[in-house]
Amino acid sequence: MTDRYAVIGNPISHSKSPLIHAQFARQTKQDLSYEAIPAPLDGFRDTVLVLRDEGCRGINVTVPFKFEAFQLATQLSVRAQAAQAVNTLKFDGTEIIGDNTDGAGLVADIEHNLGFILQGKRVLLMGAGGAAYGVALPLLNAGAIITVANRTEDKAYQLAALFSAHGAIHGSSYIALTGSQFDCVINATSSSLADSLPPLPRGESVSPFSSPGSSFSIEEHAKRGGVFAPDALAYDMMYGKETPFLIFAKEQGAARLADGLGMLVEQAAESFFLWRNIRPDTAPVIAKLRLI
Repeated sequence: MTDRYAVIGNPISHSKSPLIHAQFARQTKQDLSYEAIPAPLDGFRDTVLVLRDEGCRGINVTVPFKFEAFQLATQLSVRAQAAQAVNTLKFDGTEIIGDNTDGAGLVADIEHNLGFILQGKRVLLMGAGGAAYGVALPLLNAGAIITVANRTEDKAYQLAALFSAHGAIHGSSYIALTGSQFDCVINATSSSLADSLPPLPRGESVSPFSSPGSSFSIEEHAKRGGVFAPDALAYDMMYGKETPFLIFAKEQGAARLADGLGMLVEQAAESFFLWRNIRPDTAPVIAKLRLI
């Protein structure tokens, strides 16, 4: 019998997850179906339990239900406990196993797909909401040295304090970033959804992208200000368009730009592995989605 899986959210019609998991299933020769299911804002729990009772094997969870999924789970992975949110549920009899694959997906995209090793790198993580909580522990486990910045700086300090036992991490206001530079800057805020930009310190526009053949010494780069170190990676978790953050990063001299499409596919692959105990090849799936 074909095993059934789903993604639940509100809204959910835009989700690429059914396409991603269909490609994973074909690639690995797994007999499964995967569908997008909307849940009423006050009906997440009932929707999940009905699907479980109908024989569904697992569920991905997206906005705005990740915190409710955390509460619903009867068992939690270490990374789900750290994130305080769940994006993957696996049903095992009466047990509901909750996991969070977002951080693993981010690290896999940055290190494996982009070839940017995080060990010892200075990482600026912007935001202190659910997205930032979901990726903090995997980033620390990869050896990153993290500064968390948030408009409400107390929330940045709270996030940093929660994860301080796992590695080098501290909180900051945006204004306090002036004079500091980072090897990797990650936008985990919702600013790109609103076509806005986090209040990063602005240096001189030095982008080598705008002047072919131009280059700047490390000393020149540092003097020009801004948060992007030489060879810095700017990463926006949003995908599908050039965001204000990525435009800003390009103008400010970031050497590499990346959106969150790779993270989307990699976190899905981590869920697929949890459910099926087989790891799909993500590269051809990412490449196909880039063409859509």
